[in-house]
Amino acid sequence: MVKLDIISDPICPWCYIGKSNLDRALEKAGDHPFEIEWHPFQLNPDMPEGGMDRREYLETKFGGKENAVRVYGQIEEAAKAAGLEINFEGITRTPNTLDAHRLIHWAGIEKRQTPVVQALFKAYFVEGRDIGDIDVLADIADGAGLDAAMIRVLLQGDADREDIQGRDSWAREKGVTGVPCFVVGQRHAVPGAQPPELWAKVIEDIAAMDEGENGAA
Repeated sequence: MVKLDIISDPICPWCYIGKSNLDRALEKAGDHPFEIEWHPFQLNPDMPEGGMDRREYLETKFGGKENAVRVYGQIEEAAKAAGLEINFEGITRTPNTLDAHRLIHWAGIEKRQTPVVQALFKAYFVEGRDIGDIDVLADIADGAGLDAAMIRVLLQGDADREDIQGRDSWAREKGVTGVPCFVVGQRHAVPGAQPPELWAKVIEDIAAMDEGENGAA
């Protein structure tokens, strides 16, 4: 198996699109070579704990309503090309994602990371839920087969906060400035929401390499 580390944030639309493109390639390949692990990166590390109004956030980030509409129009087109219908109108708050990243970390211990990541994307981009809210996160945990009561207790405390913040800082120190960022085999960084065709080529190259090594043996 080849390690595929994915650095992302569950409120990043390009991360959702990038995952969808990867999923399409993996589904087509069938028996794919990847062992996937998700890693934290907060697009807004200084976001207040309770989040903020979505419109205010976008207009501040993009320098006004017109720029925000233009940028998100491009994102919506890319999402549709990836087979996704994102309900941007349903998103009323931009959350702080530290707790969502803690949930993803704990899901990894139970080998349930990818289902939890998918559920977070769906909750935020399709259902318009506040994934900074403990009740929402506990419900997502329950739906992924985790112990929701235990997750709720952990979220009410400070467990693994410093670890998540430290891993986020480490990614920035290594040169990650935006997400998604995919690291193949702990060596090759693939930034951005790459198309399924690129992933198909990566999978094909890995298979060819494996065959070459087996033939040489």
